[in-house]
Amino acid sequence: MAPKKAVGKTIAAVGELRRSDAACACDARAGRKAAGVDPEIKAANRHRLRRIEGQIRGLQKMVDADRYCADIITQIASVQEALRGVARNLMRNHLRHCAAKALRSGKNQETQAMYDELLELIYAHLR
Repeated sequence: MAPKKAVGKTIAAVGELRRSDAACACDARAGRKAAGVDPEIKAANRHRLRRIEGQIRGLQKMVDADRYCADIITQIASVQEALRGVARNLMRNHLRHCAAKALRSGKNQETQAMYDELLELIYAHLR
């Protein structure tokens, strides 16, 4: 395991990266489209997002109805977990397509940019 100071420096260095600096295998000039999207993952994400949308509407009704705070907080946690599930699916797709393409490209700058982008994603979502 890396010493805490080294990890902190790495996190700080990654934090200094700007998203526009990361040259994803996805074509940045075309509005940063994914290199590929698995139809099953896309369908699952769309289904999850529709369900989350319904949960959000339910939360709004709970707030409007002055429901018990702890119940609302519990439902918020449920929505957050559902969103994390969508993020995991998106990460899976990103690794299978965009990242894999960049890492196999043999272009040092593209490979390094993808490593940096992946580190930034991981550190940003470990919180």
